[in-house]
Order: sequence, then structure tokens, then C-alpha cells
Amino acid sequence: MLRRRLRHSAAKDQHTERWLVSYADYMTIMFAFFVVLYAIAINKEESFQVLSDSLEHVFDKSARQFSQQGEGVNGNGILTDRVTPEQEVLYGESIQKQEQGPELLDGQSDTSNIQQKYLGKPLDSLLIKLQSALIDEIRDGEASLELNQDWLIIELSSGMLFSSGSSVAHSRAKQVVKIVKDIIAPVDNYVRVRGYTDDETIRNEIFRSNWELSVARATSILVELEALGINSARMAIEGYGQYSPFADNSTAEGRAENRKVVIALSKYGLPPKKEVKKGEQESEPEAVEHEVELPSDDDTIKIIRLPHGGIRITTRNEQ
Repeated sequence: MLRRRLRHSAAKDQHTERWLVSYADYMTIMFAFFVVLYAIAINKEESFQVLSDSLEHVFDKSARQFSQQGEGVNGNGILTDRVTPEQEVLYGESIQKQEQGPELLDGQSDTSNIQQKYLGKPLDSLLIKLQSALIDEIRDGEASLELNQDWLIIELSSGMLFSSGSSVAHSRAKQVVKIVKDIIAPVDNYVRVRGYTDDETIRNEIFRSNWELSVARATSILVELEALGINSARMAIEGYGQYSPFADNSTAEGRAENRKVVIALSKYGLPPKKEVKKGEQESEPEAVEHEVELPSDDDTIKIIRLPHGGIRITTRNEQ
């Protein structure tokens, strides 16, 4: 009887503390994880910022997709914007942004070589800021954002910006342009202002064609950005007239969709100016050469070297 009780007690006490092993492994992993996060935050603030921006972008994108799905079901989504950024189109699935692009074949223009260009601010971070700043305009259908491989495109309805057949910006347009300026002013990405129209013929005392109207409207927005302090060297104007439609011009809705001004931000930026050292500027006057008399075979002819690089031939004996 006593032997049976001892055997039952030994079997009962066997392996009763095995959960501690799994618990200890879990705590070790969690400790290592937080140590890595702490090390990144302390030693590599830029890497930590990239990680933070990437997580923010992922969660914001998930929330936007959820809201659009809800809108499709019952028509009462949280947001009604038309933002359609392509999935991981710039940097794939990596957290660290890749600045190296593909090599171009021989014979291509050097100005198109990615290695010879200066990359500006990442477009995905600008997209998030613009989504927050233009949330009212996006909801009302007056603006939309699109992100592709090389450009962040801000589409602004010409109905909000201008009167019919006019290139004079409304006060409402100036307010929206100022919102965009506050986002793009701190960065150095190139800016292209593009004008578009529908295919209805226009001919008045100001504009002879849709070409001129599209260019004039793009110029009006560019001048407004310039007046607000955007570096003029970053910007350029593009006029497409009626020849790059976004929708079918056979319907009124399609024509309204085609009348717009686009502010496009390039992934490339304006290279910083090279600073000239003070010592180099001071040494330049010393390089000016004085007149030097060169030897001549003829005793009566004098050859004098001038400071700008020319020579003077004379028979006068100048002292």
C-alpha cells in the first residue's frame, strides 16, 4: 500500500514546472526585441524615423482601404477620397528606402541617368501630409492625389480654380495653393505645373485655342506658388490642352474631369548649390597677370602680353 502511494506521488510531481521553460523563452525574446528597438532609437535616429514612417504609412493605408470598402457596401464610408497610391510601388516591401535605380542603356540622355540626379524628399511621406492637409477638398471631389513610380500628382479641379474660359485664379484657389505650398516648400523636389482642358473649342479675345488656355492656367498657379516663396528653379510649366484627356469628352462629367490643373512633384530634387570657400574668392585677384614684355628678334618691335590674354605689338619703347 505504501509503495503504491509513493509511485502515484512521483508520477504526479513529474514535469509540473515545464511551463517555466516556455515562459522564459518568451521573456528572452521580448527582452531582445526591446533592446534592438532601443539601440535603433539611440544610435540610428534616421533608421528609426524610416521605420516609424513606414509603419505609419502601412496603418494609414489599411485604414483608407477599410473606409473605401465600407463605402462600397453601404455608401457611408468614413472618407470619400479618390486617393489611389499604388502598392509598394516606390520601394517594394523593404523598410529602408532604395535610392539606386536601374541602369539605362548606352545612348540615353545623361539627364535621364538616375545616378546623376539628386533624389528629393520621399514621395510617400509627402503623400501622407497632403492627405491630411487636403482632406476637405478630397472629400468634396475638388482635389485628388495619386502616387506612381516617379511622381506625386495633386489634381485640382479647374472649376474650383478658375471661371469658365478664364485664367484668373479665384480666392478659393489661392487658399488651396497655399495649403499645398506649406507642404512642398520645405523640400527640394522638382515641381511641374500642368494645365489640361476639354475638347470644346475656345476662341475669344484672350485665348485662341485650348493650348493657350491650359498654359495660362498652369502659369497662374505657378506664379502664385512663386509669390508664396517656392524656389523658381524647382518649377516648370506644361500645357497639354485637350490632347491628354483623363475621361471621355462625350459627356459633361467627362469634360469636367478633363478640366484641371495638376501640381506634380518629382522624386528628383534640385541639387544643393556648391558653397564657394572664402579663401578661394580672395585668391582670385592674385591670379591677374600684369603686362609682360616678351623677347623679340627685332630690336624695334615690342610684343606685350595683356592681362586678358591678348598681345599688343608696338614699336614704341614703353617704360
